[in-house]
Amino acid sequence: MRIPMLPFVIVLLLCIACDIYIYIIAKKRVRSSMPSKIQLISSIALYIFVLTIVALPRRSGSDGQLLTIMWSLFGFMSVYMSKLLFCIMDLVASIPCMWHGKRVKWLSIAGGILSVLLFLLVWWGALINRFNIQVKEVEIPVKNLPEAFDGYKIVQFSDIHVGTFGQDTTFVGHLVDRINSINGDMIVFTGDIVNRKTEELAPFVEVFSRLEAPDGVISILGNHDYGDYCDWQNEASKAANMRELIEMQSKMGWNLLRNDHYTVYHDNDSLVVIGVENVGDPPFKVYGSLKDSYPSPADSATKILLTHNPAHWCHEISDGKNNIALTLSGHTHAMQMELFGLSPAVFRYKTWGGLYKDNSGERPLYVNIGAGTVGFPMRIGATPEITVITLKKSR
Repeated sequence: MRIPMLPFVIVLLLCIACDIYIYIIAKKRVRSSMPSKIQLISSIALYIFVLTIVALPRRSGSDGQLLTIMWSLFGFMSVYMSKLLFCIMDLVASIPCMWHGKRVKWLSIAGGILSVLLFLLVWWGALINRFNIQVKEVEIPVKNLPEAFDGYKIVQFSDIHVGTFGQDTTFVGHLVDRINSINGDMIVFTGDIVNRKTEELAPFVEVFSRLEAPDGVISILGNHDYGDYCDWQNEASKAANMRELIEMQSKMGWNLLRNDHYTVYHDNDSLVVIGVENVGDPPFKVYGSLKDSYPSPADSATKILLTHNPAHWCHEISDGKNNIALTLSGHTHAMQMELFGLSPAVFRYKTWGGLYKDNSGERPLYVNIGAGTVGFPMRIGATPEITVITLKKSR
């Protein structure tokens, strides 16, 4: 969990401004001094608490410590998002006072009600909605698709981040059962199985090993899977962490593609699945190479590309130089917030969730918004996604 200090300081100052404002109006509008005292004492206690939490080591701390930090910061955020909303609406209600008018009381009351609803919405996202699995079905027409693969069903999931669940395998077990119930021809996982290090995966190996499909489970690595978000004693320790991840996925029966490809044969027809290591935009490190994964990406074979970050499609596939029939990605999580088809992820990613097409319409990208959470353990909208992709021969 990364906490950029400058944004953190700005947010903290904004929170302090909210508390000062609420303290002042509590003293002015309420005869009893008790509400203002409660506001002052509770605010000071919260700041001491959050500063203590932020001071704890995140990259070198234990998984339990990281979960404590995550939930503590989430709780702090849920309180101050609500306070900020109230302050904004109350300030708007007070605008007439600048011209010696009266405050619009109903707007202040509405601000109080909406702030409570926002608090409840955030915790609904954490306690209920982040477990509400949604299955999305997408039909993809593919030019020159071999006859044997007409109607071929690929089940995609992504970004499970098992470290966020600690030792609790309940949700992952439900996810596995739901995927198996679809009876797809192939299951693909498009990266970020852990948060920081491989040991997070250990409690989930047996559960993930239950995934079954006729053509197997194929996986790739995401930016969180390389151990880059953890402090290691030396490079040998980091390399050992990666070896352990490879071994665990093998034990799960998954076919992990690391700049490699896998060919599926049905009758006399074939379908190539290419799996690159992480390729993305800054600040994410580049480990992958399409050419290393498949030496002739412009050839006539029907190819499905698994690449964690959809920025790779934007940079190397959408221009049409490589003949990739379909690209499957994850990574964005839709920033774990999506309402009425809108997500703040649009300000960071051009391709943040769902189906995208290049100019020709022959090299589509599908971005799965993930099944887990990272940073804050909530999903407001943006429910955990399983994607069922059916390949159809383009007529």
